[in-house]
Amino acid sequence: MPTIANLTLNNGVTIPQLGLGVYEAAAGQEAYDAVQQALQLGYRHIDTASIYGNEADVGRAVRDAGLPRSELFVVSKVWNKDQGYDATLRACERSLQLLGLDQLDLYLIHWPQTATRKDTWRAMERLAREGMARSVGVSNYTVRHLQSLLATANLPPVVNQVEFHPFLYQQDLLRFCRAESVQLEAYSPLARGQRLDDRRLRRVADKHGASPAQVMIAWALALGLVVIPKSVRPARLAENLDSVALPLDEEDLALLGSLDEGLRTCWDPSHLP
Repeated sequence: MPTIANLTLNNGVTIPQLGLGVYEAAAGQEAYDAVQQALQLGYRHIDTASIYGNEADVGRAVRDAGLPRSELFVVSKVWNKDQGYDATLRACERSLQLLGLDQLDLYLIHWPQTATRKDTWRAMERLAREGMARSVGVSNYTVRHLQSLLATANLPPVVNQVEFHPFLYQQDLLRFCRAESVQLEAYSPLARGQRLDDRRLRRVADKHGASPAQVMIAWALALGLVVIPKSVRPARLAENLDSVALPLDEEDLALLGSLDEGLRTCWDPSHLP
């Protein structure tokens, strides 16, 4: 079984570098089975969100796995309509109830909302102080959003989770996060499959006897990102996990680093003030 590295966040908490994202895993048996399969394979990091509608199934799968809670890293997120000081506190309580957990390992602001941004972060800081979340962070924040947050925050975010893959190589954001000790985390690391047939990507994959998907994940891991590919298929879960053992060389990294075309397969937060 491949060994997943742990990275240390700016508050001293460690996070498994590869996790399972459950966005679009249907509530009920599909989400439950995906998490169960992932945990059996060796994943220990599960990333959900209130808007996904599958927190209860994720929590049930985590509890049924019979693993020590200390070995697991469970993440959820506060959705836009639930942001604001009091609403964020209530949203976290609701997520914990659905998950059947006493504490989240990481709680994220899902999107930067202009009107409620500061109050939401104050609530996140309180959640961390009171132990409802071991760590708090953000998602879909640009450099500008992070600069604004860091200017007033008493507690810096530990993570910024964004779309990131070779075809959306956000180098400025990566440099900024490194400089500020904010761990960058990649969702949609496979660009939702839209570039898996790229001939340059396939050339690297063929060189290593790997799949293009494994190469994309290995690239993000090599950059020091936390990576959360999503899947509900056991074979794909295993394939993604094997990416941690794929040794890309400098030539590979240079080629993959040249593929950026600003491809966003999800949403673009840059227009949000």
